[in-house]
This record gives sequence, structure tokens and C-alpha cells, in this order.
Amino acid sequence: MAANMFVVPQTKGTVLCCKCGILMAPNPANMCVTCLRSEVDITEGLRKHATIMHCPECDSYLQPPRTWLKAQLESKELLTYCVKRLETDLKKVRLVNAEFIWTEPHSKRIKVKLKVQKEVLNGAILEQSYVVEYVLQDHMCESCTRFQANQDQWVASVQLRQRVSHRRTFFYLEQLILKHDAAVHAIKIKQVDQGIDFFFANKSHASKFVEFLDKVAPTKRRANSLFLTILRIIATIISILSRLKYPRFAVRI
Repeated sequence: MAANMFVVPQTKGTVLCCKCGILMAPNPANMCVTCLRSEVDITEGLRKHATIMHCPECDSYLQPPRTWLKAQLESKELLTYCVKRLETDLKKVRLVNAEFIWTEPHSKRIKVKLKVQKEVLNGAILEQSYVVEYVLQDHMCESCTRFQANQDQWVASVQLRQRVSHRRTFFYLEQLILKHDAAVHAIKIKQVDQGIDFFFANKSHASKFVEFLDKVAPTKRRANSLFLTILRIIATIISILSRLKYPRFAVRI
């Protein structure tokens, strides 16, 4: 009997906009989206321009009061940093989405498109997008300032060496360092015969770098009153190089 029952088809109700009179889905304001946006601007009072400090030497950004964040252009870290700079404004609205708008790398400008929501007339939810322009103001960080004043002024040095005819394993280790930004705090990197020297303004940064090297290869440490020497013996790093005889890496702090 249920199959023979008469079912009333359901239709979506529509109403007329109280301003322009077009048919629309009902909402608490009884206004279409176009008329609602003409009446209410939920981005009013939100900052459209901001200035951020940028270190041109190490490509990092000042996170007040004294923290410097290293981030690449249009990276997830930089987008998070830019949105946090508007944290006070975003308390007034609900952030839905944020994305970069492409700008010339040398324009000293970063543009972020934000999509926000806010409750307006009679409880209606209005969604609107707007663009925030960030002006990059060059200002060297403390590490780069000290380095520019005296390029020989460093606190800790890590010397990485490979004493062998080929450098395949050493090149692979360099790729690991670049991939994981292990030497991000190095104020100077100098290529020397059979290796690379890393200079740090803080001993803790050098120790963290050495800890990274410990994770990618077996190590043996030897310390004295002036230097901490780490003799690195790499047996196998990747399966492709498993048949080669690997040299020693000497790391000195």
C-alpha cells in the first residue's frame, strides 16, 4: 500500500527580495546577496595594509618581539605568519580561507586573499573576500647584523670533511642538509678543500646541527678543551650506494 500512496512533491520555496524584488531563497534578512552586501560590509574596520620586517640576507621575517621566522615566498609557513599578523582583526569575523595572490618577487609586496564570514542583519550569515597587502621593510636580523659588522665573528664552527677521491656520499649528505633546512641558523657557509665549514652565532644552533648529522649517519665523538671532534664513519646511507666503500666524515665544533 505504501507504493500506491500519493506523495506530495516537495518544492523549494522562494521569496522576493525586499529591495530589488528578485526571486531568492529565503533568509533571515529577506534580502538577496547583492543587496545584503550593498547594505553591510563585513570587512569594514579590518586592516587592508600591513608592514612586516624582512631580513634580505637570510630571508626571514620578524615575529614580534624578537623572533625571526625563516620562510620561503608563498609557503605554508609564510601564509600562517601573515594571517597571525591580523589576529586582532580576525576576532571580529570567522576566517574561512586564505591564499596568496601572485606578486613580482622584487616588488616588496605580499598579497593575501582572505575569505571571512560574519552574522549580519537578523542572523543572516554573509561571506565576503578581501585582499590584504603586506609591505616588506628590509631590516637585518641580529645574526646577520653581527655577521655583516664582522664576518669572522662566530661562536661555533662545524667542519664537515670527506677524505676520498669521489664525493657521491658527501653530495647526498648535502642534499639532506638542504632538504631539512638543517643549517638554517648558519650565519656563514664556506666551501673548503674536501668539505664545508658551517659557522654559527650560537653554540646551541651548532649542537642542533650536529644532532641532525647524528641522525643520518653513525658517529663517534672526541672532545677536548677547545674543540668537540666528531669522526663520522658512514657505512651505508642509501641502498643505491650500498656496494661502495664509504669514507669518513670528520665534524669538528
